[in-house]
Amino acid sequence: MLTVPEAAKRTGRNPETVRRWIREGKLRARKVGTQHVIEEQDLDAMQRRDYPDMLPLPKEWGWEKTFWGAPMPNVAAWIRESRAGH
Repeated sequence: MLTVPEAAKRTGRNPETVRRWIREGKLRARKVGTQHVIEEQDLDAMQRRDYPDMLPLPKEWGWEKTFWGAPMPNVAAWIRESRAGH
């Protein structure tokens, strides 16, 4: 079980962001006294989702695929993942 500050450190986010995820129902948690606690597997499942807080690109931009036909890579996810280890 993780506290909000521990979950924030693990995800590289601000603790208030983790609290917002809990309030919005994006991250499951339960309250013990005055503190929220989060199961590690719930946090891992949240991180595996393809960053649902990101907005998709407008379809009229025509950027769903690369010029060679592959799906457009999620560069923002790469950056977040590269920063997670720091």
